Amino acid sequence: MSETIKPTNHVHLIGICGSAMASLAGLLQLRGWRVTGSDKAAYPPMSDLLEQLHIPIMQPFSENNLEPHPDLVIVGNAISRGNPEVEYMLDQRIPFRSLAQVIQEVFLTGRESLVVAGTHGKTTTTSMLAWIYEMAARKQPERAPSFLIGGIAENFGSSFALRPTQPFILEGDEYDTAFFDKGPKFLHYFPDALILTHVEFDHADIYADLDAVKTAFKRLVNLVPRRGRIVVFDSSSNVTECVARAFCPVERYGFSRDSDWRIADLSIWDGRSHWRIERKGVPWLKVEMPVIGEHNVLNATAAAALAAGQGIPADAIQQALQSFRSVKRRLEVIAEIDGITLIDDFAHHPTAIRETLRALRLQYPGSRLWAVLEPRSNTLRRNVFERELTEAVALADEIILAAVYQASNLPAEQVLHPEHVVHALQNTGRSAHLLPDVASIVEHLGGHLRSGDVVAILSNGGFDDIYRKLPEHLRAIRGAVSTP
Repeated sequence: MSETIKPTNHVHLIGICGSAMASLAGLLQLRGWRVTGSDKAAYPPMSDLLEQLHIPIMQPFSENNLEPHPDLVIVGNAISRGNPEVEYMLDQRIPFRSLAQVIQEVFLTGRESLVVAGTHGKTTTTSMLAWIYEMAARKQPERAPSFLIGGIAENFGSSFALRPTQPFILEGDEYDTAFFDKGPKFLHYFPDALILTHVEFDHADIYADLDAVKTAFKRLVNLVPRRGRIVVFDSSSNVTECVARAFCPVERYGFSRDSDWRIADLSIWDGRSHWRIERKGVPWLKVEMPVIGEHNVLNATAAAALAAGQGIPADAIQQALQSFRSVKRRLEVIAEIDGITLIDDFAHHPTAIRETLRALRLQYPGSRLWAVLEPRSNTLRRNVFERELTEAVALADEIILAAVYQASNLPAEQVLHPEHVVHALQNTGRSAHLLPDVASIVEHLGGHLRSGDVVAILSNGGFDDIYRKLPEHLRAIRGAVSTP
């Protein structure tokens, strides 16, 4: 890499609006390189981040975007052969790498790699761990973290940072790396310490079944050196299987009485989570956090356990969690209009949807809860979790499903049938509707929402700009000023 590209050279990212790609673009810019990128469509929050960084986004994909030739092209994992920029790059023999290769070669060499992996909770847990290290750095400057997160950490206002110190905290994604590197991205990160949150079947476009997913995580575990540590969720047989042959110490967190890091006396009140952490059966830390949901308490405990084991003082951990401000698109309130609360949450899997709706029940007791879901992730678009999805959204009082995103790109036998989900919900007495597009969803909500309602908008993508269109429609018809 050092012979291929040097500071001030031009780097171009194909698929720059992906959360990790946009973060990498920022890291490269901090290293002094000229960065450009392209994508088929730009949407917040990463488009906003790139605009703040003055990194141009070229739309749509075109050979012209690679003229004059950049010194290096980084190809995102959503980019396939047939993309005009990829074909031109290959024809012209422009040097190229994947995101994960660049991270490993440019940023991780000579640093302490701390990786957070798992089917759920990666982004939030990585953000918590980075904020814990940031708080510790106020007294111990050598603890200041570099990080790369698949979302905007609100405490930092960014998804990345680059410091001259040793710790580098990364979200370890199990999705494949690029069309020319079909292994998981996290296999490039060589963790010195690892958090493993959950292991479930996901990414149905690249993994055949749960066993294939577990194989990927087993390979990650096999990269942790003997001197390293692995912190894992205590109540998943899949996780237990994945770490069974680890060569380093494995520490467990969760609610079990024999956990190394046990959550005790959890309560939710005044919009905050309160609990104690017992370390190997001994009271260790009282925690208060302005983020709710049992899943977030687990995430925070995992981050605390890894940090403590790496020598971070307990008081820094306590202060960090007490001031943790979550992540963009994770239970994020995007508007409050005439008593109606609109919430954006990144939704990619039935388990995540279930935990989101459970948390909102705690946050807004007594409110009528709406779930507005776009089946967009490569797992939700398929019919592999129809029953689980039905059970998850049933936690809401009112359910709206949109049409499956780009259903025509999938084999017909694989596509989720949202009408099946809606019918199953209606058969149990739930109020559920299938509305094919955002225009009809916005119109329906405008006619049925009332003050006190909470609307969870669930999608892992742009959802045809519903995050702007719905608030604008509600303001127009209700004559209300919105916050924030």
